[in-house]
Amino acid sequence: MIILNEDTFEEIFSFRLTLMNVFVTFTLGGIFLILVTTFIIAFTPLREFIPGYSSSELKRNATELAIKSDSLETALRKNEVYIKGVQKVLKGELDYAKFNKDSIMAETDVPSDVNMKVTEEEIKLREEVAKIEKESGESKVKKNKGDKK
Repeated sequence: MIILNEDTFEEIFSFRLTLMNVFVTFTLGGIFLILVTTFIIAFTPLREFIPGYSSSELKRNATELAIKSDSLETALRKNEVYIKGVQKVLKGELDYAKFNKDSIMAETDVPSDVNMKVTEEEIKLREEVAKIEKESGESKVKKNKGDKK
């Protein structure tokens, strides 16, 4: 490939093109273009326009709203139990002396359902740990007896 000045026909630039040179140039250009595009999208606010990515502010707001809604649900449950207790007192179904706000709050703190059953994997792990502790304990006892002699 030769670039000439049309007025003087002077050679300005010459470059020998081979199939390998063209292939390497386009390959490196493509890789460079992909890298630049990736970095622009990854490190600028443009990533928010890609489905699946969300802004950090949106995540922070969602977390704050989840915490607020959880605390509001808890307060709502406590108020509902309190109102039911007051209604019982007003209807005469409950003695006034037995009515206590602390007992109402204790009723609202319902523990979540947690599976506390031991699995076979846990049993095997516990047996292995006990065996290792027993072996390490025996070796310490033997070592201490050897030190005393």
